[in-house]
Parts: sequence; C-alpha cells; structure tokens
Amino acid sequence: MSWHPQYRSSKFRHVYGKAASKEKCYDCVPITHSVHDNHFCAVNPHFIAVVTECAGGGAFLVIPIHQTGKLDPHYPRICGHKGNVLDIKWNPFNDFVIASCSEDATVKIWDIPKHLLTKNITTPKKELLGHARRVGLIEWHPTANNILFSSGHDYKIMIWNLDTREDVLSNPVKILDAHKDVVLSMSFNTDGSLLATACRDKKIRLIDPRARTVLQNDLSVPLLEEDLDGSSGLLFPFYDSDTNMLYIVGKGDGNIRYYEISPEKPYLSYLMEYRSHLPQKGIGMMPKRGLEVSACEIFRFYKLIPTKSLIEPVSMIVPRRSESYQEDIYPLTTGCQPSMTAQEWLNGVNKGPLLVSLKPGSGPVNSLLQLPESEPPVKSPDLNKSQGGRMPPEEMQKKSEIKDSRNLLKAEERLPKNEHMRLSNGFDVFECPPPKTENELLQMFYRQQEEIRRLRELLNQRDVKIKQLELELRNVYTDTGRY
Repeated sequence: MSWHPQYRSSKFRHVYGKAASKEKCYDCVPITHSVHDNHFCAVNPHFIAVVTECAGGGAFLVIPIHQTGKLDPHYPRICGHKGNVLDIKWNPFNDFVIASCSEDATVKIWDIPKHLLTKNITTPKKELLGHARRVGLIEWHPTANNILFSSGHDYKIMIWNLDTREDVLSNPVKILDAHKDVVLSMSFNTDGSLLATACRDKKIRLIDPRARTVLQNDLSVPLLEEDLDGSSGLLFPFYDSDTNMLYIVGKGDGNIRYYEISPEKPYLSYLMEYRSHLPQKGIGMMPKRGLEVSACEIFRFYKLIPTKSLIEPVSMIVPRRSESYQEDIYPLTTGCQPSMTAQEWLNGVNKGPLLVSLKPGSGPVNSLLQLPESEPPVKSPDLNKSQGGRMPPEEMQKKSEIKDSRNLLKAEERLPKNEHMRLSNGFDVFECPPPKTENELLQMFYRQQEEIRRLRELLNQRDVKIKQLELELRNVYTDTGRY
C-alpha cells in the first residue's frame, strides 16, 4: 500500500463496512464462471439479479431482495439468450424492467412480474438486433426514459430508443464508431449529455453521443496518480456524487477501498479500507433510494463469492449516536422518475435528474408548496420580440411555471412580517392570554412544539424547492440559448 497523509477533517472519516449476517445473505446461488470482466450483478430496491451458469445458453436469476437464505436449486431463471450473458442492468425508472446482453450479439429487454417467479422466462419484451459480434456492455441513460446504450466487440456503441411498439428492433437511432478496439466501460455525466468511455487501446474518450463526436481524447496527464497494490486484478470504481466518495473494489480480492474527492489539492483523500478474506468475482450496488437511512447507511454493495456460492451484502455506515434522520449525510439524490422522454433527449434537450429526499415520509421534490395567496404575477417583457423569433409553447410554459414558483416563495417569505399571523394549529401567539395553570402551560407548550415542527418542515420544503428551481433555471438558460 502507498503511504497516506495524516487524517483530515471529514464527516466520512470513520465510515466502516459491515457485512450482513449469514441469514441475510443469499446462499446456494450458482454464480457464473465466466472470465468476462464485468459486475455480473444488478440491484434495485425490489430485486437482485445475478448472472448464473446455464447449459446450452445464457441465463440470469432475479431474486426478490428480501428473499435471503438458501436458494431453491430449481428456482426459475430468465433464459432466452443463446450465448453466455455478459451484462445486466435494471431500468433506473422501472424496477420491474431489466436489460441483458450476451455473446449471441443481442440485447434483450425483460418484464419481471411483481409476484414471485414460478417458471422460467424465455420470451423478452423487446429484442435488439444490430451488433455483428458479442455485446459486452449496456447502460441506461440517467435522465431520459427508455434510452439504452450497448457496446459490442464490433467496436461500436449503439443507441436504442425503446419508446416503440415493435418487439424486435434492428435499427438503432445512432451508432458511435469512434473506437478502434473493444470498449471496456461506459459512464455518463449527470444529465446524460456526455459519455465517457475506456477502451482497450488505452485511451479514454469524452463523447457527445448525439453529435457522435469525440470532444476530448488526450487524458494522459492525470491530476493525481496513486499506486494501490501490486495485484494484477481488475479494479471496479464506484463514485457517489452525493457524498463525493469513490469506492475501489478489487476483482479477485475481498477489499473495498474508499476515498473522498475534492476540487482542490490533493483531489483524492484516502479514508479507510474494508477487508475480507472472501474474494469477490463481481459486485452489485443498491441505488440510494433502497438504503436503510435509519442505520446511517450511505452505500451498499452485494459481493458475488463463487467459491461459496454466496452473495454477501456489505453496508457502508457512518457511525452516529443519534437515531434520527441525518440530513447532512443524505443530500437530495436521484429519484426513480425520468426528467424527459426519449424523443426530447434525441432532439437535443438536456435536463438534470429529478431529485428526491431520502427522509422518511418526504414527498417529491418538484411538487409545489401549498402556500397562502400569492402576489399577482408581474408583467414580464415580451421575450419573443427581444429574441427576434418565436418561442416554443413548451418553453413559455416552463418559464411560466418557474415564475409562479418564485411568486409562491416570495409570498412565503412575507409571512413572518405579518403583525398578526394566525398559526395553523388554531391559536394566535400575539392575542392568546398567558397560561394560569400548569395544565394550560403544558397544553400551550405542546401546541408550540407542534408549530415549530410544522415550520421546520416548511423550511425544508422551501430549501428543496429552491434547489429544484435552480436546476430548472439552468435547463431553461441552456434551452433558450439554442433559439
């Protein structure tokens, strides 16, 4: 191991990994013996999917997330591929749809029933035929609904629009042919407008997928370089943009190292390392909305351990004494709703993800606050004339919604300045007489505590709405610049 500097101040300084107990693991799972370098596992709050061994073709298992313990050896499989399954990915906006790719050069989309599987599934919802050789990677678009990327050993990346009625698609909407060798990994930026790829030719490319152009290709000078160990095994990186933490999982060993990333030097700060004597062949990651926030869990891995036919959950936990919700370690995170349609993205629209709060009982971030009567709308200049052209109707509607939301926030800010504000729990703090008995004092105390709780919730909702408006404004400015 390389030498690490002295400890630095961080709320994630003491994050530790906690392996699940035996009864909370998945036992007797026939994990694939394929030597392909991939995760072989995909997780969402409802299911865990894992590539398995299958005679005469390729298959994978879909197990309900709470069905731990020993797996029935005759448990049903999804087995429609004619070759080994190489990658599986859940639809980020539908927990009951999963995509798979295989050595048979096809990509298949599957509907998973909400009830327990009772028989093998052999017929996919859609089949994508376009690659000439085996398909090794698939990725869903992070913000647009039903956009899927696939990468094959024909050195091509294909973009598919699944918003069609056809069961078999043979023509992708776009084909990226900037690579001269096999693509080893793909990753999007936050709004899905850019795609980064790592290729076997030892080059990293930053690509505009809609324009099919390489924006940057020379990344030979890194900001920071660090030697982890002398092992020749593959490393799987997982970046958590909510906490700015980077997890490095080694294939063939049982270690998980984690770091904190910052925009200033030293850029990468070592935190700690989770160690286990059980080596992992692949690994899955639970989305943030499936974490146990009451236990201060900020990340959860699912280790595939073929030597024991075991899938072991490992939780990354921030040690806190309080059992209440810890807002500082759970910022707004990506939800399970798309922010735009497939056609909008193909037409050039960029939108960030719709954010949600992980606080129990929280509603959607993009819902308008229910506030008292707002001030009349202010007449704005005619943007159509100032820009010398006609603004699309959807653009005018978007600006109108943002303006109305601003007015609601202004109305809320004026509330505390009102001299005689009537509170929601039915008493007036300025006109209510002072309590004369202990019972009256307790009643007033409880009512004030309830009012304080309500006001805190209102403030939290306002902060959430402000962040959402900032995202919408940024998208408006981006879209307006194109007209």
